Amino acid sequence: MIDRGHDLPIRRQAALVNISRGSAYYTAKPVSDEDLKLMRRIDELHLELPFAGARMLRDLLGGEGIAAGRKRMSTLMRRMGITALYRKPNTSKKTPGRTIYPRQSGLGDGH
Repeated sequence: MIDRGHDLPIRRQAALVNISRGSAYYTAKPVSDEDLKLMRRIDELHLELPFAGARMLRDLLGGEGIAAGRKRMSTLMRRMGITALYRKPNTSKKTPGRTIYPRQSGLGDGH
């Protein structure tokens, strides 16, 4: 999209394609080999234990002799698009559109 060798300034090119100038200058840093190895192991563990979150993965990797903190685990999991599978809140929320009728007292309930 942005051609650095073009006669038109980068500022004008960015304006024409409607992106910020900061994103035109940004270049992503490559992922280190150490992180790639760690991400591969996280992926293997996630396939075995899909309910394992960052803390459990940290502990599992610590048992294998790989020292990595919870925040690093969270960052790598987010980068890989991995989330722990567990029951989320509001699982007992009522179904939308379902009418719940109030209990009528005094009609055959023995009082």
